[in-house]
Amino acid sequence: MKILPLICSLFICSSLQVFAQTMQHHDAMVEMNHSNSPSLFCMKSHEVLDLFTGMCSPLPIQGKETGHNMIHGNLFLVGISQEGPRGRDQGAAPNMLMLEHLSNSNSRHSLGVNLMLTFEKWTFPKEGYPELLQIGEKNHEGIPYIDAQHPHSSPIMGLTFSDTFRWNDSTKDYMRFFFAPRGQNTEGPIAFMHRNTGMVNPDAPLGHHIGQDVGHITSTVLGTSVNLGDTSWEVSAFHGAEPSPDVVDLQLGPLDSGATRIGHQFGENTLGLISFAYIRNPEPDEPEITFYRRYSASLYSEWGTDSEWKSYNTFIYGRVENYDLIPGLNSFAEEFAFKKQPMTLWGRIEVLERAPKQLQVNVTDPEHPRWVTAATLGYTHHLLSLSDVDFQAGLSVSKYFIPSDFRDAYGTDPWAGKIFIQVSGMKIINKTP
Repeated sequence: MKILPLICSLFICSSLQVFAQTMQHHDAMVEMNHSNSPSLFCMKSHEVLDLFTGMCSPLPIQGKETGHNMIHGNLFLVGISQEGPRGRDQGAAPNMLMLEHLSNSNSRHSLGVNLMLTFEKWTFPKEGYPELLQIGEKNHEGIPYIDAQHPHSSPIMGLTFSDTFRWNDSTKDYMRFFFAPRGQNTEGPIAFMHRNTGMVNPDAPLGHHIGQDVGHITSTVLGTSVNLGDTSWEVSAFHGAEPSPDVVDLQLGPLDSGATRIGHQFGENTLGLISFAYIRNPEPDEPEITFYRRYSASLYSEWGTDSEWKSYNTFIYGRVENYDLIPGLNSFAEEFAFKKQPMTLWGRIEVLERAPKQLQVNVTDPEHPRWVTAATLGYTHHLLSLSDVDFQAGLSVSKYFIPSDFRDAYGTDPWAGKIFIQVSGMKIINKTP
């Protein structure tokens, strides 16, 4: 593939050039604006971390009527080149737009509405976003997305209504009730498009459906969470059938499944989560699959100062049982990002199990899982800002390590490269009379 060596050369040359410029002009670097970035710890005393968005949300303030409006968007325009028999050269545009409104009418309650939008049904190729070794949903014709990330439900990826109740003066003690016709249940890590180590990468994790963050798009979610000090407990009931990724709808269903998640803040820089979910009848067109069980554990950390490098790290373990009638599949993911305006160096390493039948690879034991590995290194450079909108350019290279009996389908440990433009921004308006 002619474009792949070009991408790799551009990656190496641009990285060396930027590194040299950084050493020569360190004092002239632009300081990072943390107000436009999610954080594991909230700087204001009346704000708490929302695990559903990975962002800080305000709590009711005694004797004050407050308002909170937020808009957050992220769009990639990506050119993709992949090696091997299954490689594709194609373009795609992953995107999301989140709108949130919170209103505090008194010191006890905060009513909220969160709307997640995406237009990936219309900005992805028909076969899905090219990503080697990726699996997931089926399209409306029953054809599975293989070596491709499916589009997220468009245009409504999530719609959540919530009521947060605070029963004392502590900012760490509160209860939240929520209902989502479509939204996130209480399982898995913070969804990849909301965490600092994931929102810089146009690719969805390969472990997305292997016990990780597939629960961020769930039908008919009813749940509650309780936060006491540094620990939170969450539980939800929801409809187990997964929404079709390329059908425009917002269907409701019976509450036949459940999930629970526990989180703990280890100081101001580290957050840990564990979760379990039992999902009934997840695939309506495959009645023989009567349930899934999904498990996850994740750890997040961030370090740095306002004027120096900022580092983010995420580690995720996921497991799913009975997926495609396979007893168990495991996944591990390590993500990192180092930020200092105008630069971000980021990466993701995944080690996970795939059964040959999931990838339609012809071998003698198609249901026996094999371990596969994907390693990605990326670089993003800030170009300019217009108001609260940032324009960035980036590129990445990925190396896939596959078992020997997959090589007829994939070749020998193929490479993939991407170049992209990223348009992102966040605007938060807090009004306190």
